[in-house]
Amino acid sequence: MLKIRLSRGGSKKRPYYTIVIADAGAPRDGKFIEKVGTYNPMLPKDAQRVTLKVERIQEWLKKGAQPTDRVARFLSQEGLVKWEHGNNPQKGTPGKKAQERAAERAQREQDRLDAEAAAKAEAEEAKNAPAAEEAPAAEETPAEEA
Repeated sequence: MLKIRLSRGGSKKRPYYTIVIADAGAPRDGKFIEKVGTYNPMLPKDAQRVTLKVERIQEWLKKGAQPTDRVARFLSQEGLVKWEHGNNPQKGTPGKKAQERAAERAQREQDRLDAEAAAKAEAEEAKNAPAAEEAPAAEETPAEEA
C-alpha cells in the first residue's frame, strides 16, 4: 500500500519535512518513490509553510495512495481530499485491566470500611452492655439496704 506521508529532515529542534510517496512498510526517513512537497513548521502560517505538487498528488491519489492524517490536513486545504477531525469518545476511558484493578481496589476499600464499622459497632455494644448490667445492680443495692 502506498502512503503520502511526511519524511523528517533538518537538524535537532529545527524540523523540516518533505512530503513523499512511499510504501507503507518503508522507514519514515527511508526509501521513497517520489517527493511531492515540503512542510516547514518553523515558518509562520502562510503560503510558504506548505508547498505541494498538486498535479502529481492527484495522480497518486487516483492510483490509490492514502494520505496520513497530517498530510490529509494539508491536502484538504487545497481541496484534494476531504478531511474531518477524528472523534474518539473512548479516548479518556481506562482499559479493561485498569477497570478491573479499580473495581478490586474499590471492593477492598469497601471491605475495610465494613470491617471498621463492624469493629466500631462491637466496641459500642461492649461499652453499652456493661453499663446496662451495672445500672440494675445499682438500683438493687438501695433496695437491699432498706
